[in-house]
Amino acid sequence: MRWIAVAASSLALVAAVGGVWVYTSMAGGSGDRFEPCRTAAVAGGAGSIGGPFELLNSEGDTVTDADVITEPSLVYFGYTFCPDVCPLDMVRNAQAVDALAERGYSAQPVFISIDPERDTPEVVGDFAWNIHEKGVGLTGSPEQVKAASQAYRTFYRKQEGDDEFYLVDHSTFTYLVLPGEGFVEYFRRDLPPEEIADRAACFIDAM
Repeated sequence: MRWIAVAASSLALVAAVGGVWVYTSMAGGSGDRFEPCRTAAVAGGAGSIGGPFELLNSEGDTVTDADVITEPSLVYFGYTFCPDVCPLDMVRNAQAVDALAERGYSAQPVFISIDPERDTPEVVGDFAWNIHEKGVGLTGSPEQVKAASQAYRTFYRKQEGDDEFYLVDHSTFTYLVLPGEGFVEYFRRDLPPEEIADRAACFIDAM
């Protein structure tokens, strides 16, 4: 684990606006094998979230979801210039990955940039790796990033102002994505890493 310095900032604006698409409730009646693990329901069902994407990895190579999601993954959409929320959330996800590793589960934290103007492949790669040695950083063209964001039904919006030091409003959910299964669960940012690890382990065991 490698830690990055996180500077707290009151400037961070993270939006859960633009129509929050998820609601929390006890799942039931779905009949799928993951039902005992679910603590959240998704409007439209879990199958309405996620799916194929095509992005660039830290080497600048085009990769698909099949290339990236080769093991249980905690997927987060953010940007590297984020003053505090994104680094804190990614560190939390990295701690959850380490908690899973202590229990014998192999998982990875995945960071997908929603700021392709500044987040080059090298930048997102360094960001992800500095947080965790298994961290995967992805970016892409504006069109590729938009498509991936829409697939996961996330929200982001560039703020008006400075052309170089602008902020980006964005949703802050973390997605549990399993190889061969796709999206199965989301986690809010107020959950501690141990709880994420507990819930993720349930899904992994049910694969």
